[in-house]
Amino acid sequence: MPFSRLPALLAEALSERGYAAPTPVQAAVLEEGAGDRDLIVSAQTGSGKTVAFGLAVAGQLLDEDGRMPRAGTPLALAIAPTRELALQVSRELMWLYGKAGARIVSCVGGMDPSKERRNLSHGAHIVVGTPGRLRDHLERGALDLSALRVAVLDEADEMLDMGFREDLEEILDATPEGRRTLLFSATMPKPIVALAKRYQKDALRISTVGEDRGHGDITYQAVTVAPSDIEAAVVNLLRFHEPDTAILFCATRDAVRHLHASLIERGFDAVALSGEHSQSERNHALQALRDRRARVCVATDVAARGIDLPSLSLVIHVELPRDAEALQHRSGRTGRAGKKGTAALIVPYQRRRRVESMLRGAKIQAEWVSPPSAEAIRDADRERLITTLANPVEIEDEDRALATRLMAELSAEEIAARLVQSHRAKLPAPEELVDQGPQPRERPEGPRQGFEDTVWFRMDVGRRHNADPRWLLPLLCRRGHITKQDIGAIRIAADETMFEIPRHVAPRFVASVKRTAGGDPDGEGGIRFAAVEGSPREAARQNRRAGPPPVRHQPKPFRQGPKRPPR
Repeated sequence: MPFSRLPALLAEALSERGYAAPTPVQAAVLEEGAGDRDLIVSAQTGSGKTVAFGLAVAGQLLDEDGRMPRAGTPLALAIAPTRELALQVSRELMWLYGKAGARIVSCVGGMDPSKERRNLSHGAHIVVGTPGRLRDHLERGALDLSALRVAVLDEADEMLDMGFREDLEEILDATPEGRRTLLFSATMPKPIVALAKRYQKDALRISTVGEDRGHGDITYQAVTVAPSDIEAAVVNLLRFHEPDTAILFCATRDAVRHLHASLIERGFDAVALSGEHSQSERNHALQALRDRRARVCVATDVAARGIDLPSLSLVIHVELPRDAEALQHRSGRTGRAGKKGTAALIVPYQRRRRVESMLRGAKIQAEWVSPPSAEAIRDADRERLITTLANPVEIEDEDRALATRLMAELSAEEIAARLVQSHRAKLPAPEELVDQGPQPRERPEGPRQGFEDTVWFRMDVGRRHNADPRWLLPLLCRRGHITKQDIGAIRIAADETMFEIPRHVAPRFVASVKRTAGGDPDGEGGIRFAAVEGSPREAARQNRRAGPPPVRHQPKPFRQGPKRPPR
């Protein structure tokens, strides 16, 4: 459906921006019967909802000629949870209503409040702001809402989650009784229902979740890893995809701080965003991403609200989102405006069922993959370099002169090799993963080479403690100071696990596990090891004859796998 029923100046602005037809949420708010009612709208991130509510309020803002009246007390108010989102909304409304002569004033935390008060005193058609700053201007008498015709709450559920309920109520209580109220919320928890009941009348429900856009522009990958390989998997994903810009989502400030420092140490151009950063630090970080001085942003959910980076092509969920809605909102930072994006979830082996359930709830089809290996990354690097060098470029005379000089001193092969070497030196090194995933096995005709003479050991964790070879292997390597090649067969029972190692390695292994015992009694350090006489089958027969052994230690369950010791 074209934008046929819109005022000419708005339709012209949309056409100049490349809008040929409305998205589902834009079409829904333009339907007959929706133009003068209160609305409750559920739409996915990146679905064009900012333009949607800009179009929805046109009837309350424009005169008969499709232009704005003289600016005075505000006619429309848009409230957003974060500074970045509010400024994004302001920019969208500026180009949409620019031809109609709209005066738009932003009121957000981190900006000069006295300048905002001066702007308000000169008159405004639309005010866009964050709850705290709007409430401050309202209480100081700088913001007059007595003539307001329409109020828009963008991401209302997030504003309530962030503790802005009192601010929102004070602001809405200061508006006229007959105003329209448009409530945009990804979810409808009880507090949102209560807010709608109090401040809306006969609201029309609109939901476009799952329609048209859905997840078509985002490719989802579920990357299974051993718990100890999470950080290495993040590094390899960044190196494999080499995105223009990437966002890495963590659950806490501490996790953001740690991962950011680790990436900087490895040579990535990265910035961090979390609640502990000041507004000035946030501004510098976002500007670095826009200027391409930084390509990786490590952030918490709330800190990333409202970030709009056109070059963002990769989202990595380093720590899993709390639910399907959070997954969609995080992932929706990419795959915008018809561009393709990738969302990768880092899934520790023992969390796979939870992630499968989350994906089903979000109706997302994800590809289950292993993290990229170092060799796969090197292959991708080679292809990227060849593609880059094959692209036609405009060569300056100075560059040609330097090339001629080099050709006189070195062969073409030497010049190309040094160019490749120079390029590789700038790239962070890929990580060798402790767990390379399941390997194809051939049925052996006899003992594996080097395992003709072995010693079996018992450890006091089993299936009831979520024991799994994919985290047991790294654990044995760390506790016993051995390599994966020194570990033979593994037999996991209900309450214990048996494994074999070559006899010549056994003394060194025993000495190492003694030295590493006890440091972390609730984690790896609390696991006990003992040598077994004969094979597991013989040991089981001996145990049955001897009866159950006395229980001297009951290990705590490993619900999330053992922790990696600090470096």
